[in-house]
Amino acid sequence: MDREDLLGNCVDCQRCSIVGKRFDGAIQICTGGKGQVDAKTQTEQGKSLVIGGTGLVGGYIVEHLLRVNQRPFVLSRSPQGGPGVDWFRGDLEKPETLNFPPFATLYCTADAVLLANALPRLLNLSLKRVVAFSSTSVMTKQDTEVASERATIKRLADAEQRIAAECEQQNVSWTILRPTLIYAEGRDTNITPLSRLIRRFGFMPLVGQASGLRQPVHAEDLAIGALAAASSRAAVNKIYSLPGGETLSYREMIGRIFDALRLPRRTISVPSFLWRAGFVLAKPLFPSANVAMGTRMMKDMAFDPGPAIRDFGWSPRNFKPVFD
Repeated sequence: MDREDLLGNCVDCQRCSIVGKRFDGAIQICTGGKGQVDAKTQTEQGKSLVIGGTGLVGGYIVEHLLRVNQRPFVLSRSPQGGPGVDWFRGDLEKPETLNFPPFATLYCTADAVLLANALPRLLNLSLKRVVAFSSTSVMTKQDTEVASERATIKRLADAEQRIAAECEQQNVSWTILRPTLIYAEGRDTNITPLSRLIRRFGFMPLVGQASGLRQPVHAEDLAIGALAAASSRAAVNKIYSLPGGETLSYREMIGRIFDALRLPRRTISVPSFLWRAGFVLAKPLFPSANVAMGTRMMKDMAFDPGPAIRDFGWSPRNFKPVFD
């Protein structure tokens, strides 16, 4: 996953062309042609803190750090255990509970608004790089008809600016990553609920032609991308969209879910006005949903991966989910 700055320290090596690539699910380290890296120096300079390490993307970040023999600090609100990880108990909503030894790289997959509030507490003299996750919703939901969504998006956009400003004031390099539709089969809150709905009813209602473009991205690819961004000089003080490896219509994305479940594709096209009327009746079954989720099936939500490909080798998988 979301390859970070102090992982292989290819930041100082212009000859290495492998940073940001996947090698059997791990990160290959370059020593810049200088032979082996001193273990003590690597430990002091390469310590990472992962906030959100028990979540989808954060969990993969921890996994990939362990694969390259890092022992990360990981923040959790509840007691945790596991080999190779130094767990710290605290709450990002309560910055006064956050106390860590020095670390050089900060990865945050938790709410960027909370990170912005807590960042002054997390800054230390050893910190060189912050990689924080936001969302492409900052761009796609600015004009949403749902007032609560507009308020959330405004807070997120403000948080991005605050994170960047705080880091630059303290001379800490930052990178903000905006994923598209995140999934991890059986665990996410985007694709997996749709798969359960399809499995239960055997069909899926779609608004109109559901032709809006989507780029679902796997959580592990985001983790790999985060580690790569942290290792890249070119990614310093920039914001990137991180779409998945394919651009699909919403209808085709749903079709791929049917395929993964080994079910025939059965969709029903519903006019927008009928969707709105029916949603009132269906709302009790889907308390976290809102009417705009249906109307957005016709809206393109596709982003250019070019800058991320150029700067840190972004290379996500195609959308071919696998469900048990």
